[in-house]
Amino acid sequence: MPRPLQIFVSCEHASNRVPSPYLYLFAGHEAVLESHRGYDLGILPLAEALAAEFGSPLISGDITRLVIDLNRSCKSRSLFSEFTRGLPACEREEILRRYHHPYWSAVEDIVAGMIATNKRVLHLSVHSFTPCLHGEIRNADVGLLYDPARPDEKSWCLQWQQALTIRQPGLRIRRNYPYRGNADALVTALRKRFAADSYLGIELEINQQVPLEKQLLWITLQQQLLASLRAIQQFSGQMQ
Repeated sequence: MPRPLQIFVSCEHASNRVPSPYLYLFAGHEAVLESHRGYDLGILPLAEALAAEFGSPLISGDITRLVIDLNRSCKSRSLFSEFTRGLPACEREEILRRYHHPYWSAVEDIVAGMIATNKRVLHLSVHSFTPCLHGEIRNADVGLLYDPARPDEKSWCLQWQQALTIRQPGLRIRRNYPYRGNADALVTALRKRFAADSYLGIELEINQQVPLEKQLLWITLQQQLLASLRAIQQFSGQMQ
């Protein structure tokens, strides 16, 4: 008998909050915290809308990635930023213990719990990206990231891209852009724990220019993201 699909939403870079013990590290660098480096600008409302639309659990980060990046594994060179990389090892371990480990454990527990109830999990890790990085213009409005080695993830992203294109012609949608879908990330780590027939990890990337500068497009895009995902979910259920 086919297993029902359950959507789960996470938003690792939702906040630019600095815990009080580390505020001194950012004295004079407040502008960096308010920039794309501090957090994923404009993206939390979309994560909340996705969770509400599908009755999904939502976990969002409550700490800036400049303290520790919740979307990077403990082995990643970018886990700590230049502001925290030079802290003594014991302080970095404390940051891991207080913020990173609990977040990853909470996400893993939710996914494992869904699978244990005979559900197949579609994990949407929601992010935004700066329209220009190191002088390079990113030529996309939406990015859909997946692991090419997982056919079902690729199929979902292809269907989502096609459904969005039909609903909103002219929208620039690219797959595995502006990042590779199998690079170091939370979903990448979860793929190592959960089988492909139980877990699909897709990172949804939105160009920050849309929520920050194109309000009408942003309203429409959010609506179309929800509608197109709903259509794919229903079609997938019929095909199982």
